[in-house]
Amino acid sequence: MKTVGCLILDGVRAFDYAVIGEVWSDRRSRLGCPTFELRVCGPPGSRVRFGGGLERVPDAGLDALLTCDLVVVPGVQEPTVRAPEEVLDALRAVHAAGIPIASLCAGAFLLADAGLLDGRRATTHWYLAADLAHRHPAVQVDPEVLFTGDGQVWTSAGVAAGIDLCLHLVRAAHGQQAAAAIARAMVTAPFRSGGQAQFIPTPVPDATADDPLSGVRAAVLGALEHPWTVGELARLATMSERSFARRFTETTGVPPLRWLSEQRVLAAQRLLEETDLPVDEIAVRCGFGSAVSLRPAFTRRVGVAPRDYRRTWR
Repeated sequence: MKTVGCLILDGVRAFDYAVIGEVWSDRRSRLGCPTFELRVCGPPGSRVRFGGGLERVPDAGLDALLTCDLVVVPGVQEPTVRAPEEVLDALRAVHAAGIPIASLCAGAFLLADAGLLDGRRATTHWYLAADLAHRHPAVQVDPEVLFTGDGQVWTSAGVAAGIDLCLHLVRAAHGQQAAAAIARAMVTAPFRSGGQAQFIPTPVPDATADDPLSGVRAAVLGALEHPWTVGELARLATMSERSFARRFTETTGVPPLRWLSEQRVLAAQRLLEETDLPVDEIAVRCGFGSAVSLRPAFTRRVGVAPRDYRRTWR
């Protein structure tokens, strides 16, 4: 992978464009970095307006993308606005030629509009994931990963996840040392663990007067350290276990014990962020009993271990 094409059009995000330039620009001063040729391609004869007021005249037209080893599509400011057909046709031609394509953040919408994500697993910024899935039901949208791809088509989550994907593509083509050298020059980590789940805010659900189970949930949230069972919760609601489990699932969308585990993890997240309590004590307060029990549930829900999460967010 020597020649990388960056596709630009009106409304692309300046940050994503800058990331592509930082990773693949030809900087011989970066010790251990491969030599790349970065081609900035766009509709011919036009001055492209980036989000934020910046402008850029493409170095080459859309046809130049067909002679690249990789094509990267930055995110766009307005993903609901369909790109010009000539841009989508260019992406289809690149894909038909067998050239790998990668999109950053909301750039996934361009690939989806071109039909390149149908039947594929893809991601985008977690805030836009539901919209992408709604507009393109044939796309298998995964809102939790930082990036995903099958070797031909790649998509990444928002903002910094674009850096993760670009470094991954360098690592796959040129090895770990090359990716590490570029990451070092950018003063960033060559690899980040976990996924988007650690960045998605999940508020505690509000209790409403017309919800007959809100009192049960409030009691549980006030005593997460208690070893609750479905039987105890049903007795609080003065219902049979079967009726309670069915009604609870209808109300919250998840079974009682799964909801309880999620609330315990959310409480542990807040304590890891806001306090200096030892992880073992946090585990006890949140109902896990010990750090050994907390770790798998926390990692499964958030994507990283409790101690790693604290180091990131404290």
